[in-house]
Amino acid sequence: MAQYDYDLFTIGAGSAGVRASRMSAFYGAKVAVAEERYLGGTCVNVGCIPKKLLVYAAHFAEDFEDAAGFGWTVGERHVDWAKLIANKDKEINRLNHVYRKLLEDSGVTIIDSRAEISDPHTVLVDGKKITAKYILVAVGGWPIVPKLPGSEHAITSNEAFYLPTLPKKVIIVGGGYIGAEFAGIFHGLGVEVTQLYWGPLFLRGFDDDCRKTLAEEMKKKGVDLRFNADISKIEKVGARLRATLNGDVNIDADQILYATGRVPNTGSLGLENTSVQMKPDGSVVVDDYSKTDVDSIYAIGDCTNRMQLTPVAIAEGRAVAETLFNNNPMKPNYMNVPSVVFSQPNLGTVGLHRDRGA
Repeated sequence: MAQYDYDLFTIGAGSAGVRASRMSAFYGAKVAVAEERYLGGTCVNVGCIPKKLLVYAAHFAEDFEDAAGFGWTVGERHVDWAKLIANKDKEINRLNHVYRKLLEDSGVTIIDSRAEISDPHTVLVDGKKITAKYILVAVGGWPIVPKLPGSEHAITSNEAFYLPTLPKKVIIVGGGYIGAEFAGIFHGLGVEVTQLYWGPLFLRGFDDDCRKTLAEEMKKKGVDLRFNADISKIEKVGARLRATLNGDVNIDADQILYATGRVPNTGSLGLENTSVQMKPDGSVVVDDYSKTDVDSIYAIGDCTNRMQLTPVAIAEGRAVAETLFNNNPMKPNYMNVPSVVFSQPNLGTVGLHRDRGA
């Protein structure tokens, strides 16, 4: 009789968890993965993929203008936001099913429910105890809005993908890649955009020449970039929102989107029932092989706050599978990882970099 119900129990079916689960099963492990929200995690549902679909849509505004120079006559232009979002949802739903089939075809048991850790070898799912030789935490991250008067009126990138109507004016707070990307998306779709960043220049950690060039190009397009600016309070004024900036400057808008960072989604996960070490921001502390202080518990992806990129999370998932079930101890390689910002224009980088923040 087996000592445990599973060899590996993965909590979270995002990019990291899916790769680790599939490869572990391929190497002969009995694997289950629990997901309380949606298969594919942030990237598939409220990140890379839907964001790129919206970026593609936003590009057409300039493409129509360029077409005239090549002899094309372009008629009246209109963005049907509801149709765009419906088509986006259709594609995401298709990908959710693709991820489910990939896991099922790999022999992984999918549990569509929340799992919490009760001890180093046990998780609780709907009140039922399930044991595993190894527990893998791959719960990702979650966007946050800083606490300030009226912050409950603001949205994050999560909600931006499901807005019922396209706003006429948007204020975007934050100077990371998510803020820059949504500024380009909304502007390309005809929205009046103001982007605020508390520092002197956005995209901290990227090459200064790239940062300056992108800022210049965005301003040329008509994005209202304001550096050394932040919101002190938000008020509801009729159907709109009023943001008060430092210096008592007021800006009215239909939506205020905060892209000021993400936190590990580790709250109420049950890690407090173990001796797993965590940082003040909620990220799980791991060694070079993604192992925590508890030999049976590993953690990968955004919840470890090492490098928040989908390909990196996938590489971490593979490394755990190799280490635990293929007798091939493997460490992820974080040197020279390329990354891209789907701003308009796009920005790409590879090689040495400083820490990047919102």
